[in-house]
Amino acid sequence: MLKNKRRFSRGFTLIELLVVIVILGILATVGLTFFTSSQMRGRDGKRKSDLKQIAAALELYNSDYGSYPSSSGGLIKGCPTGTAPCQWGGSEFTDGKTTYMKIVPADPSGGSYWYRTVAVNGTDFQGFQLYARLENPQDINCLPDLEGQPSCSQPALPTGTDCGSAGSCNFAVTSANVSPSDE
Repeated sequence: MLKNKRRFSRGFTLIELLVVIVILGILATVGLTFFTSSQMRGRDGKRKSDLKQIAAALELYNSDYGSYPSSSGGLIKGCPTGTAPCQWGGSEFTDGKTTYMKIVPADPSGGSYWYRTVAVNGTDFQGFQLYARLENPQDINCLPDLEGQPSCSQPALPTGTDCGSAGSCNFAVTSANVSPSDE
């Protein structure tokens, strides 16, 4: 009877434990990959939304003044009243009478957005370009390269455009009268 009882109280074998550990490791890796990917897409969605909100504020400014605010080192000059550059993530974009944005948004990963004005038909401040760096290298909204193909890694950009420590900019929102590659 004692022998029979021992046979039924046996634990897992080493091989069974290793198989379970390997399966759990594979599941954890797959889950973490999807989680990381969804976080990256979420931050990219915020960047796109931020640039569209800033563009809407710039259009309101343009309807009031007939031109877009000037830029300084990739920042919008208008915090407050067109003299000081708006800091991404902390400044109020205002002309002293109208608040166009209560807080100018910042890149969710600590990079920076880039703003510049463009002369149209020889008149300054008649167009704008806003840039950001998307993390997803497969995003279909990345800017085109020199051959016109979408390229998240090597888009065609105006000289001096810089999205900070995140790397080169690869997404843009512009006024209707300019393109992202216009100088």
